[in-house]
Amino acid sequence: MTHRFPIKEIAQQAGLSTATVDRVINARAHVSAQTKARVAAAIDELKRQEGQLAARGRRMFIDVVVEAPRRFSQKVRAASEAVLPGFAPAVLRPRFTFQETMTEAQTLDHLARIAQRGSQGVCLKARDLPAIRGAVDSLTAKGIPVVTLFTDIAASRRLAHVGLNNAQAGRTAAYLMGVALRGQTAGTVLLNQSHDAFEGEETRADAFRKAVPRYLPQMAVIEISGGAGLALQTASQIAGLGACLDDLRGVYSMGGGNRAILSALDRPLVYIAHDLDGENTSLLRKGQINFLLDHDLGRDMAQAFGTITAFHGLNPIPDASALADVQIMTLAHWA
Repeated sequence: MTHRFPIKEIAQQAGLSTATVDRVINARAHVSAQTKARVAAAIDELKRQEGQLAARGRRMFIDVVVEAPRRFSQKVRAASEAVLPGFAPAVLRPRFTFQETMTEAQTLDHLARIAQRGSQGVCLKARDLPAIRGAVDSLTAKGIPVVTLFTDIAASRRLAHVGLNNAQAGRTAAYLMGVALRGQTAGTVLLNQSHDAFEGEETRADAFRKAVPRYLPQMAVIEISGGAGLALQTASQIAGLGACLDDLRGVYSMGGGNRAILSALDRPLVYIAHDLDGENTSLLRKGQINFLLDHDLGRDMAQAFGTITAFHGLNPIPDASALADVQIMTLAHWA
């Protein structure tokens, strides 16, 4: 495994001991595939953060733990790396843990490892489940602040929450759907969540449901959840709806898997989705997505990192009261 970094730096980035990293680098026996992957990922992260390594200042490791499809995690990584120079003279070293699906047990394992090895802070996108709340409280008790990203775990001792104003997004989706379907005969609209344990998506869904009588009085809502924004799982859920789709007029997809949904339905629809990633940008440009709801991830990551550095006394506390406003993207942005 070729590299140009001291073993100590790799070990700090990977959250492993120097002895373990040495065994991996020198291809010694009795090293698991998972450990090899962690070391390789750490070296990749060091290459991306090389400018930060050369900087002088207080060095802080911040763990970014995200359960989301790869297309979204890549945007989180890019947004994180883009804002790092703004924290000089502090040197922020993010350690990324991204999984497309992360069970409760896997999330708890990641957080337990962070608690054991130490960290200056955690940025967390995870399901709002009792055991995960307890893990957040345990990190906080150890002096490791937790900022929730995009979906909250409000009943925990997390330091702050950053992300989109999800209630505003749900109401906006209902309004746009209502305008687009004005004059349509009665039918149904489909609401797609990646998982109902994501508090942020549930907030969007609840706001959408409450706005339906006002903006979509002629429409009934049918729902799917649990596809994790992944193509195969989401397509399977669509197939299970059967005849419920006969009168479908529109889709509000907050959970991703949009190419799979559109392929399975194969008919003109009013389609509203979230996040300007590569897949959704392509679908928007083709006119298959009518409205894309987005927000500034760079703002989120700057606010999350700034809240953690403020906890350590390096800067004033950012304004944590204002969630990000929804941005409405349409085909006209590329016309």
